[in-house]
Amino acid sequence: MVGAQHVAAECSENTVWIRGDFGEARFSVEIADTQRSRAIGLMNRPSMPTSEGMLFIYPRPQPLSFWMRNTLISLDMLFVDPTGTVSHIHHNAIPLDETSIYGGDGLTHVLEINGGLSRMLGIEEGAQLRHPSFDQNNAAWPC
Repeated sequence: MVGAQHVAAECSENTVWIRGDFGEARFSVEIADTQRSRAIGLMNRPSMPTSEGMLFIYPRPQPLSFWMRNTLISLDMLFVDPTGTVSHIHHNAIPLDETSIYGGDGLTHVLEINGGLSRMLGIEEGAQLRHPSFDQNNAAWPC
């Protein structure tokens, strides 16, 4: 469910929490942590429930760029550093657009959610994600 929620004591692999000045939100996520799953992403899906998303996980900090090839729905892309802090948000990526969307350097995660949802919820750069894939010793919001 999207919206203000009380955070459970434990992190779950299929759940991402995000907090900021807006409050907190929770998304059920699919994980894309292999080369193949990251390449396919959310391609060819006609819709995605509002409370869901996809979390792309990379093994080390790096520059990340995405595109919307074969992606049928508009997406917000939240580019995230190793501490779980959102460093850049690309709002309303255009379906099927093959223009490269550069997220920045030193990134380890990207959270894709429905286009327009970041603004609707008030999610901004500087928001923090909570998920077990972040190094818990350095996470801004550890499990």
